[in-house]
Amino acid sequence: MTFAALGLIDPLLRTLASLEYSSPTPIQAQAIPAALKGRDLLASAQTGTGKTAAFALPVLQRLLHEGPKLASNSTRALILVPTRELAEQLLQSFQRYSESLPLRSYAVYGGVSINPQMMALRKGVDVLIATPGRLLDLYRQNAIKFSQLQMLVLDEADRMLDLGFADELDQVVCALPSRRQTLMFSATFAAPVRQLADGLLRDPLVLDISPRNSAASSVEQWLVPVDKKRKGELLLQLLTQHNGAQALVFLNTRKGVEQLVERLGSAGLSADAIHGDRPQPARLRALARLKAGEVQVLVATDVAARGLDIQQLPLVVNFDLPLNAEDYVHRIGRSGRAGTCGAAISLVSADEVRQLAAIETLTQQLLERREEGGFTPDHRVPETRLGGQLIKKPKKPKKTKQPGSKGKVHLGTWFDES
Repeated sequence: MTFAALGLIDPLLRTLASLEYSSPTPIQAQAIPAALKGRDLLASAQTGTGKTAAFALPVLQRLLHEGPKLASNSTRALILVPTRELAEQLLQSFQRYSESLPLRSYAVYGGVSINPQMMALRKGVDVLIATPGRLLDLYRQNAIKFSQLQMLVLDEADRMLDLGFADELDQVVCALPSRRQTLMFSATFAAPVRQLADGLLRDPLVLDISPRNSAASSVEQWLVPVDKKRKGELLLQLLTQHNGAQALVFLNTRKGVEQLVERLGSAGLSADAIHGDRPQPARLRALARLKAGEVQVLVATDVAARGLDIQQLPLVVNFDLPLNAEDYVHRIGRSGRAGTCGAAISLVSADEVRQLAAIETLTQQLLERREEGGFTPDHRVPETRLGGQLIKKPKKPKKTKQPGSKGKVHLGTWFDES
């Protein structure tokens, strides 16, 4: 199948050809024709399978052919995302796809001054990419209006709910026109997201392109059992084994991220960090340095787990297992994108076994265990089986008393077992 067969216009086809997009992925093949016809969509697919183009291309084509002339402080398509990094990445994608079209795109998010964003919105933008909190700030200051809104897209809706955006989403939706097209895309759909979809979508086309909550098949996965105190030492050995390959390393805490960056630097490795306490320009600069090959290791919390498109990233390491099992799917999906192969290594200590069991239950596969020489843990990681069960060691049988035994007899300060 070709992109032309999906009903896309010539300017978009020429742009896709210049980007060397040869044929549509399964999610693109099913979502684009339906979205062009105005259908609401609830679409699920693995990470790295082209979800961005699946909604961006029909949004741009419909805006080009439909709707009134753009008014000041207005937008015609709203894309809601959970993180600042994803907002910037989607902006780049929309600008790349629309380079030959007379359409304007812009992104707004917190962590930076609101005044330049208010100025940029005065002329209106055809496509506005936004995080919910900053969007509401702009709306309350009359910097953005929704009277001309035609399309709403929620990307990574499950992550927005995980981050506590439920109230903000409700407030945004209440401000939007009821007559609109709504598209929801994500790699995973938990029950709260499907409940949200019930209130937002009208007779949606439901697309489950790949098994729900499945990990990307292009990523080889395994775990290494290790004591928690030796994880840093093991990480250095693994990075050496991968011959200087770039890696994205995930931890659960901001403090842990900073400590690991310092340790990597002391070992002579170039590293940078992304977490919620870093200013947005610093976060964007760290991501740009990784993409440009200026750093070998990017250490991050889960703010970098969703949607970031890093081409040719060979290795993802879970220094800490995520607290939310679904985040594991998104973390490892940063590798093995766009037809490339990748690897995901999880460093697992005994106190993380329940998180491990939850991940294996979600993905319906047991992670292969590979011992690293010299790192056999003192505290064994219990075996697991699908369904979240832990395989416990059988209890030692109780010793039977010998005939004629009297048990313990107190004889002053010592015991006679006979």
